[in-house]
Amino acid sequence: MNNLSNRTKGILFLVFSAFGFAVMSAFVKLAGDLPSFQKTFFRNLVSCIVALFFIIKNKESFFGKKENQKVLLLRSALGTVGIVLNFYSIDKLVLSDANMLNKLSPFFVIIFSALFLSEKINFKQFIAIIIAFVGTLFIIKPSFNLDMIPAFMGILGAIFAAGAYTCLRVLGGREKHYTIVFYFSLFSLVVIFPFMMAVYTPMSIKQFFYLLMAGLFASIGQFGITIAYKYAPAKEISIFDYSNILFSAMISFLVFGVLPDTLSFIGYFIIFASSYYMYIYNQKLDKAEGK
Repeated sequence: MNNLSNRTKGILFLVFSAFGFAVMSAFVKLAGDLPSFQKTFFRNLVSCIVALFFIIKNKESFFGKKENQKVLLLRSALGTVGIVLNFYSIDKLVLSDANMLNKLSPFFVIIFSALFLSEKINFKQFIAIIIAFVGTLFIIKPSFNLDMIPAFMGILGAIFAAGAYTCLRVLGGREKHYTIVFYFSLFSLVVIFPFMMAVYTPMSIKQFFYLLMAGLFASIGQFGITIAYKYAPAKEISIFDYSNILFSAMISFLVFGVLPDTLSFIGYFIIFASSYYMYIYNQKLDKAEGK
């Protein structure tokens, strides 16, 4: 590992993270017909415990600095809603379709960064966003009836996730990543608990085990992506996060015996091509700016 370049290390950790999130999604789906609030609670319970362990081990802050509280709260609120919506779409859609819709969040980050952080959107970024939206239409296959609700929830989940990621950009190096994960997980547990109790459904031991495993692999994904971006900038390696879709499609076939249809595959290709274009464009931009 020490012989690898930082970029290669970043790529490996990001692919490892993508695998973690793909397995998390599979366990969420395997848990069966349980309320999304219930699934979110147990998913974040494990993440909270894992983050707490690292905070105590490294003697870091539990709740962060006073001046960062508003952003930490906003990040936690947006992230919580995003997870609930994402879990709902995972339950109702083909696994890789749900995860592909969730991967639209980087495009929404560009939009939110322009709206709230005064980062300009240039023409090429705008075109990439439009193309990615066209790709989603192939996955959603608009029918303008109730069948569209899970896909619409998946897109909403990506929008809320993008809002949370935009808050992370604001936080930057102001807070340790263990603190951010713990704050978000604990906030989610407190907020979700009354909703979970209102719709609580008794679980079998197997379902409980699946939710705990979902939380464990979510933690692997969360910390994997955090470590990845310590080694290399997002612009250089973020394209490899789309390996999540490959893992999801394989798991969907092997575990659930389901493959995406042809239109979904076309949608994947369009969104991936748009993302790859942005990856290449960002690399050229960095070289032009001497970075």
